[in-house]
Amino acid sequence: MNVKVLGAANEVGRSGFLVNCQGTNLLLDYGVMFGRRGTPPEYPLHVKPKDIDGIIITHAHLDHSGNVPSLFVSRDTDVYATPPTFDLSKLLIEDMLKIEKNSHSFDLPEVNNMMRNARQIGYKQKVTKGNATFELRESGHVIGGSTVLVESEKKRMFYTGDIKTNGSRMLREMDLDFGEIDLLITESTYAQTEQKPRRESERELVEFANEVMDRRGTLFIPSFSVERSQEIACILKDANFKHRIIMDGMALKVNEIIFKHPDYLRDPKVFADAINSALSIKEHSERKRAMEEPCVVISPAGMLVGGNAVYYLQQLAFDAKNGIALVSYQGEGTPGKKLLDTGKVSTRGRDLKVTAEVRQFGFSGHADRNELFDMISRIKGNPRVLTVHGDVDSCASFAQEIHERFGFKAEVPGVSDIITV
Repeated sequence: MNVKVLGAANEVGRSGFLVNCQGTNLLLDYGVMFGRRGTPPEYPLHVKPKDIDGIIITHAHLDHSGNVPSLFVSRDTDVYATPPTFDLSKLLIEDMLKIEKNSHSFDLPEVNNMMRNARQIGYKQKVTKGNATFELRESGHVIGGSTVLVESEKKRMFYTGDIKTNGSRMLREMDLDFGEIDLLITESTYAQTEQKPRRESERELVEFANEVMDRRGTLFIPSFSVERSQEIACILKDANFKHRIIMDGMALKVNEIIFKHPDYLRDPKVFADAINSALSIKEHSERKRAMEEPCVVISPAGMLVGGNAVYYLQQLAFDAKNGIALVSYQGEGTPGKKLLDTGKVSTRGRDLKVTAEVRQFGFSGHADRNELFDMISRIKGNPRVLTVHGDVDSCASFAQEIHERFGFKAEVPGVSDIITV
């Protein structure tokens, strides 16, 4: 068994790994990476569709799924994922194409072709493809999100994709019961960061929401549409928050998809109660009217890049009684990052100082340093370890620490490297 690395390991984006199992080629993820605004997207190394026997998508986020339709321009190939992953991938990829017209090598016909070749599989459902057998396991990262276990010729490889070992209020814990392995490919996003305990972040967010309500303001929570928006609604509902919760934008379409797949949730009733009690905004005319009384507004985009978040920011940012709670990662060059660093937003060509109270809360969907090392400590066997999906320092330091603590051979692979076990 060997693995070819198709995207730069020491960056977050354009994930892709080509696994050769005695002549059977499985492609694990094939994502896209977005640069600063105005710069073109980046992709993994090109793979000829005729050389692929099967594609596996770990989860719907575009850095893992976004370039898969490019493989369906001229040829059909079986593509495997959980049902929620397919539904969410289609939604996010179509939205990407709408926003970035003519920026990609494919369009809606290729997305539809991808979906015609979709092979929906559940967790722990073994699939045999040529000389390889693989199965998906729960990742705790996003609804339907998976890790991948591949077996061939008595060799076993485990690819984490993106993981949150402790899960969340929405999701169950990561499945760590996968036996001895010979190769581990693990994400390293927060391998050098210890996150605040989730329950503490939840408590602080609820306290901030109540503070804003007490001064008769509106709390705006820009959130990723997939899961973060829903998790925040569940947190407020569980805390018996007394004021209205408004949900808007693509989060509403995601709500509908999640309702279709209750088996993938930690507690479907908690989710249903939270979403059904929130006010869904369907028309622009409803937005301003909905904010006439103190309330919480949950709406994409999480980094304030486009979407209905722009409208809410313009309406709420310049009144001191309001609040803005940033609960998503803020990438470099985004309006959200600018707001955090400078306290300013751009409007009508000018940078203006925000008077609403701005706070940031930790709700990452990725495992932090402690969770990652806990996962490594449970690994059985003596695997070779590849640290990927993180910045240069995170990947390199994580690999070194893994070797020092556990004795495993650990390294940061380069683009086009081929690792054999």
